[in-house]
Amino acid sequence: MTVNRRACLLFALMAAALLAVGFGQSWSLSLTILNLCLISAIMSLGLNMQWGYAGLFNVGVMGFAALGGVAAVLVSQPPVPAAWSAGAGDLGLTVLALIATIAVIVMVRRAMPKGPLRAAVTFVLAIAGYGFVRIFFDPATEAIEAVDPSKSGYLGGLGLPVIIAWPVGGLIAAGAAWMVGKIALGLRADYLAIATLGISEIVLAMLKHEDWLTRGVKNVAGLARPVPYEIELQTTEWFLALSQTLGVSPTEASSVFVKLCYALLFTAVLLAVLWLAEKALHSPWGRMMRAIRDNEISAEAMGKDVTRRHLQIFVLGAAVVGLAGAMLVTLDGQFTPGTYNPLRYTFLIWVMVIVGGSGNNWGAVLGGFLVWFVWVEAEPAGLWLMDMATAGMGADSPLRAHLIESAPHMRLFVMGLILLLVLRFSPRGLLPAQTRH
Repeated sequence: MTVNRRACLLFALMAAALLAVGFGQSWSLSLTILNLCLISAIMSLGLNMQWGYAGLFNVGVMGFAALGGVAAVLVSQPPVPAAWSAGAGDLGLTVLALIATIAVIVMVRRAMPKGPLRAAVTFVLAIAGYGFVRIFFDPATEAIEAVDPSKSGYLGGLGLPVIIAWPVGGLIAAGAAWMVGKIALGLRADYLAIATLGISEIVLAMLKHEDWLTRGVKNVAGLARPVPYEIELQTTEWFLALSQTLGVSPTEASSVFVKLCYALLFTAVLLAVLWLAEKALHSPWGRMMRAIRDNEISAEAMGKDVTRRHLQIFVLGAAVVGLAGAMLVTLDGQFTPGTYNPLRYTFLIWVMVIVGGSGNNWGAVLGGFLVWFVWVEAEPAGLWLMDMATAGMGADSPLRAHLIESAPHMRLFVMGLILLLVLRFSPRGLLPAQTRH
């Protein structure tokens, strides 16, 4: 079977699985899974650019997704005037102190010759500048966080439409990736993985503890939506007439309608990112990236700036992940730093790329759909399986109780089983990358 026919078959099976959930469970659940599959597919595309195009082993996907989520808060939330009044002055002085510290360090480094003395002086100036910045920063954050901490305690955002936060999330993640890349892309693959994982944990720790910016672990709830609210639809005449015509309750119809609106938005974004990724992959730039991935030494010998190209693709992939992170927070309606963990936001994304087919954009999308669908449905399926397997046992059987309580762990077992089967029978993924000659 050709790759194109296999792709059509596998995507048709995924569509059938989503329809089966709609008919067998509920259409609201089916659309919820679809929306999360769409976002996961975009994240998988971002990682596929880094690993599939260039062979960059990025284990810090979680950090870039979290930065995208921050953008949703900073763009869409209304500003808190009392917080700005309390700490804006000291925050402005903080920025000036930081700029002055950086300027002094740059001038000193330019004036001194390279060597241990310049490195020592730079270190001393950085420590002194840090203390100088904290003189203004600490009072500012304390004043901001003291402003009605149960409801606000942070600066808020710009009060703009939340959909603007999606490209902003990509830009913030891209900026962070540029700084990370400048430091870590010269490292060997295994050291790069350790560095990106550590940096993502640092990013997450900052988001959890900098209450003045994102409320930390107190979370930011009630984010604006790019789609209508259910309660508004349930009081609209045309929608009430539509739900009556369809023979469903306004509550159920409004839930499905809102999720369908999200699905249309997310599908448009996914198709746009996929189209751009395909254009880039099959362009001379994409062929150059694959040549660098396959043999860096030969590519460098041919005059290619390997480090610069690695930085380019690292930034582009992180931008796509940040875009998906902002979309996910928009769908959830809240920003919760405590929910970001490597299992959900790094390991699963890697499984999506590996299972789908590293280096193939359509494979990355398929992996995003398949892995997330299995991740969601494995738990209820496991519960049904355990219930059937223990049907002959007594209701008070400790073995029955233990097996039913263990059903949620089926998702980890099934995910590992899928990964092992794919690596055994299709090592290059379900939709392997095609080499064009």
